[in-house]
Amino acid sequence: MNQASLAEETFGPASRLARFWQSFSSNRGALAGLGLLALVLLCALTAPWLAPHDPTEQFREALLTPPMWAEGGNPLYPLGTDDVGRCLLSRLLFGARLSLTIGALAVVLALLPGIALGLVAAFFPRGWGTAILRLMDVMLALPSLLLAIVIVAILGPGLMNAMLAVSVVVLPHYVRITRASVISEVSKDYVTAARVSGAGTLRLMFSEVLPNCAAPLIVQASLGVSTAILDAAALGFLGLGAQPPSPEWGTMLADAREFVLRAWWVVTFPGLAILVAVLAFNLMGDGLRDALDPKLKR
Repeated sequence: MNQASLAEETFGPASRLARFWQSFSSNRGALAGLGLLALVLLCALTAPWLAPHDPTEQFREALLTPPMWAEGGNPLYPLGTDDVGRCLLSRLLFGARLSLTIGALAVVLALLPGIALGLVAAFFPRGWGTAILRLMDVMLALPSLLLAIVIVAILGPGLMNAMLAVSVVVLPHYVRITRASVISEVSKDYVTAARVSGAGTLRLMFSEVLPNCAAPLIVQASLGVSTAILDAAALGFLGLGAQPPSPEWGTMLADAREFVLRAWWVVTFPGLAILVAVLAFNLMGDGLRDALDPKLKR
């Protein structure tokens, strides 16, 4: 075996992927999170086939029907119905689509400008960097939910505006993580060699430094999805996010507030759905952090 083949075997993409999976799979919590996430994604993708009814269809003869295993339950509505007779199981399955979409898009909308601002703040620390950091400090000084409420109040309630508000709220975290990672990389030899070879600022940013800062950003993005789902659910609960009759989990909790004592299922199942989704992303994020950070590998 020649040196090139040995290097490819040792440092090639397949070998790196195998080492990553070995480290990731050794974390039982991460595997549990991966399984929960796969279950939620499966429910979201197959909602039109798994849901027994249309999520907005009302069955007036079955108002507040309990789950099918409880006294008075009906097998036609496995998890019961809400106060206007809509099937809870159908709404939860379709709500998984909305919640996952909100979480993923909010992270993307925050990650892309966050990376750009973090790179600018790291490469131009005296001018633009100071201004960007002070703006991020002001945003971090405000409670995240309060800031999201203010943004939605200005833009108006709705699903898209709630998504934009959540992305603005989590933006400072990506800016600061990108800046810290870039600062730790720019003093290394490969960046100096690229500068000496005539590389411009944009090439240094996106071709040389940014790929080596991907690990903490991936971890933060996975954890950020859970934060975005929670914030979107909170806005929906306050009536500022997705509007009825959209089957969004936070909106379902808001609609069920007055029935907490006499219809436990209308509150319990949407709350459990939020818990499972957030827990899955948090466990995944912890596993990715342990697998991608060499200092944390066992």
